[in-house]
Order: sequence, then C-alpha cells, then structure tokens
Amino acid sequence: MVNIIWVFLTVIGIIFAMVNGTMDQVNEAIFNGAAEAVTLCIGLISVLVFWLGMMKIAEDAGLLQKLSLLFRPIVKKLFPDVPNEHPAMGYILSNMMANMFGLGNAATPLGIKAMEELKRLNGGLDVASRSMITFLAINTSSITLIPTMVIAIRMKYESASPTEIVGPTLIASFCSAIGAIIIDRYFYYRRKKKA
Repeated sequence: MVNIIWVFLTVIGIIFAMVNGTMDQVNEAIFNGAAEAVTLCIGLISVLVFWLGMMKIAEDAGLLQKLSLLFRPIVKKLFPDVPNEHPAMGYILSNMMANMFGLGNAATPLGIKAMEELKRLNGGLDVASRSMITFLAINTSSITLIPTMVIAIRMKYESASPTEIVGPTLIASFCSAIGAIIIDRYFYYRRKKKA
C-alpha cells in the first residue's frame, strides 16, 4: 500500500511539473537528492559500524547480558505469555537494547526474529497474539538513550551542537514508550472484559 502511495505522489509531482514547465527543476532535484543520499548513507555507515562494534564489545564483555538480566523482570511483566528461556525473549531484549542505543538499523533484524519466534509461540496463526501487539507497540515507541543516527546526521550537516538532542530524545522516547504501554494495556483489558 505504501508503495502505491509513493508511486501516486511521484506521478502527480511529475505531471504537475510538466504542466507548470518546471521539469528541469524536478530533474535537477532528483539528481542532487540522489547524490546527497549516497553521501549521507556512506557517512551513516561509519557511525553504524562504530556503534555495532561497540555493541559487539559490550556483548563480549558481558554488558549486554547484564543489561538483559536487569530488564528481564520488566520485559517478563510486559510479555507474560513468553516463557523465560524461549528464544523470543532473547530477541526481544536484544532488540530493546539496540533501540536504546539508537541503532534502529541493527535492531530491525532482531525485531524480525522476535516476531518470527512470537508467531511460532502463537501456533503459526496469521492473527497477532497479545505479545506480538505489545512488542510492536514497544518497538515502535522504544526508549532511546543515545540517538546515534540523529547525532550523525546533525554532525554531517555541521550542527553547532549535535548532541543537544540527547535530553529531549530521552524524554520524548520515554513518554512515547509509556504511552504505548498504557494504550496497549487499555485495549487488552477492554477486549478481555468483552470476552
């Protein structure tokens, strides 16, 4: 559906440019945007590789395991249907740790694996389980301690203070995560009452 929307917007933009006689500006914007996107991606790759390396060091040093043990009781309350030693719990915790350090790209494969394991727990049904819905809500609104990618983009565009976003990001992501949990629980208990 999103692909259809993007194609529709692109076609409308091109038709509008043809009617207004601004097709040369559209072509220039397309090529400049493509060149800048490649430059930005290469710059972000270095930051992502650095933080992935830091995550690997933290994992080898046992820090991630300690953080996982610290957060396990909270996660267990959020996902009571998931057994303690089930692989889904490990993927959920790893995904949350990656999101906390602002590594959304690194968190994505972990999130996909967590969903696959949660689907297995759900008997392979095509209907989302309570745990799958909760995980999606938390993953979408995850708490971010260090927004590494945003800091990298701000550094790339020579921001005067690229790290000043850390405090507001922490507050905003904390509020969004709490809001997601409250809404998730509200709908869960409302549905449970009706059943």
